[in-house]
Amino acid sequence: MSKLVLKPVSTDLVQSGFQTLIPLDRLTKSPDNARKTPHSAASLAGLRASIAAKGILQNLIVKAEVDEAGAETGFYFVTAGEGRRLAQIARAKDGEIPRDTPMPCVIRETDDAHEVSLDENVTREAMTPADQYEAFRALNIDRGMDAAEIAARFGVSDQTVKQRLRLGAVSPVLMQAYRDEKLTLSQLMAYAVTEDHARQEAAFDRLKGVYNEPYHIKRLLTEGQVPHTDRRARLIGIDAYETAGGVIERDLFTEDGGGYFTDAALLDQLVMQHLAQVAATTRQAEGWKWAEVALDYPYSNGWGRVYKEPQDLSADDRAALSLAHETLEDLVAPFEGADELPDDIDRRAGELEAEIERLEALQEAYLPDDIARGGVFVSLAHDGTVNITRGLIRPEDEVPEPEDEAADAPETDGFTRDSTEANPDPDAEEDGEADVAEDVPLSDLLLRDLTTHRTLALRYALAEQPELAARFLVHKLALDTFYRQRSVTCLDITARSGPISSFADGLDETPTAAALNTRHDAWAEGLPDFPGDLWAHILTLDAETLGALMAHCTASTVFAVIQPYMPKAAYAASIDMAAHLGLDMTGHWRPTVRSYFSRVTKGQILAAVRQAVGDDAADRLTKLKKPEMAAAAEQLVAATGWLPMCLRTPVLPDQDKPDEPDEALALPAPEETDGLPDLPEAAE
Repeated sequence: MSKLVLKPVSTDLVQSGFQTLIPLDRLTKSPDNARKTPHSAASLAGLRASIAAKGILQNLIVKAEVDEAGAETGFYFVTAGEGRRLAQIARAKDGEIPRDTPMPCVIRETDDAHEVSLDENVTREAMTPADQYEAFRALNIDRGMDAAEIAARFGVSDQTVKQRLRLGAVSPVLMQAYRDEKLTLSQLMAYAVTEDHARQEAAFDRLKGVYNEPYHIKRLLTEGQVPHTDRRARLIGIDAYETAGGVIERDLFTEDGGGYFTDAALLDQLVMQHLAQVAATTRQAEGWKWAEVALDYPYSNGWGRVYKEPQDLSADDRAALSLAHETLEDLVAPFEGADELPDDIDRRAGELEAEIERLEALQEAYLPDDIARGGVFVSLAHDGTVNITRGLIRPEDEVPEPEDEAADAPETDGFTRDSTEANPDPDAEEDGEADVAEDVPLSDLLLRDLTTHRTLALRYALAEQPELAARFLVHKLALDTFYRQRSVTCLDITARSGPISSFADGLDETPTAAALNTRHDAWAEGLPDFPGDLWAHILTLDAETLGALMAHCTASTVFAVIQPYMPKAAYAASIDMAAHLGLDMTGHWRPTVRSYFSRVTKGQILAAVRQAVGDDAADRLTKLKKPEMAAAAEQLVAATGWLPMCLRTPVLPDQDKPDEPDEALALPAPEETDGLPDLPEAAE
């Protein structure tokens, strides 16, 4: 192959090597290259970007390849410069340059190739980080290159360039301290949280020899500023703050690249304006008497509070709600068990769920009189969202208690009264003797007093009518068990069904779970669609059906799962419940390799076999490996009804042995075998 000499060279240079241009596709990796660890993707990306922007700045050192006869093959081994060769190959693969692009090389035939490769990688000193930072800064200031342009020319990310530019912009005093190893890189990065050299140097002087950890440095430099994670900053956002004239000091050395809002007063002003706007909009839209705002809700305000009251849906809304439920069920039914819904189905399901939520919200509302005298308070939550507290009643807006002379006046319903009926003597009104407070609702304190007496009386009366008490109880239990809406009842009890399927693998696939789900679906099918209609339905049930429904709802609240580090009192109580029920777990669970034997020790396996079958059977298993021992134990124990201690049901003193397991739920019995099953040979 012909060699193109770039320029005349001296005799000394010719003796030790000469420069030439060699096509890229004629260069190959040298087997004598001292670098055995491959170049990283980041370093190759940097080389590629540098070469694309500035060309190859350093010649490759090469040596001609020869065949077995000693003749040159036309190819050259790259003794030094393999990274540059790989970067150019990557460019050629992407079509940026031809595959035969000339590469500037120096051919060195006489030198030891391995030593040359080692020399290039060892006898050089990289630029110090401080010099790198200032050099990047010079490119930005002196040559007008922005971060993106610099990143493209050096094959690094924009964020890396921004970080280096920020470090290059720190005070010269701090940079010299870094060069003198009086500051670590992490400390220098902490000082770079601000670009103010005076503040940097003041903090540096103040922290010498004391709390100079990066955390303390950053805290001192950002004193009086608001971090971007603060709830106020999260509410307003960087864009709105900067639009209002605020300045952000970026912390480029955190994962999220956040910063600090330097003007806390401006930020507070924007927050209060936002909260005030929300308060005004809420008051106008909902009709409240007043609205106030503050960063935090004043819990010691002395205000009273009213709450939403149950409302009956109109016929149209009831029909729309029922239709929305049915449509949603039909929509997602074909995808039952799928990990996710198709985009169009998911979008439509979201619309239906929003409509259902809107209609269900209509079932509760504040009374118009409460809205007319009540207010709202708008504050800022811990996560930066707006918190609206409705139904607040100021002391001056509470309904005053009537004067003593009016206390004996006739009343109607305790909330409102007709002035004509309450003051039947028209002459008294003419004489000015009428009680002007008679048409005012009772005060909140008096209503609380009176309804407390009524609650006591209800407790007494309900306890004397067991049949009605049972119906009210079933009504509350069914509301909690079958309906998503908030239960509307005066019984202060809750039927909570804690999920348990996540505590045991395959629980939902058991016959017991299938039977229980079938029973639940059958009850749900027979109940009204709307909770407001449930009480009328409860009144129609005969005693047997009422008891069965009560039993089903009560059963769904049972929770006796033993969990690590949790109290075991509920499990202890469940033992007594199981004894009274005569529960036989053999109809609901069977010891198998998967369910038990593979999850216990060999000693526990042998103990189970010994309890279920006897010592001889257990002794035959002692030399088996655990997998074979577990499989054999499953066969031996299957027909015995053996259970672990935690699943056994004690027999009450006045109780016979438990009945046979429910045939509907009983697990199929294993096939009978004559004598002991065949066992594998014991392992050596």
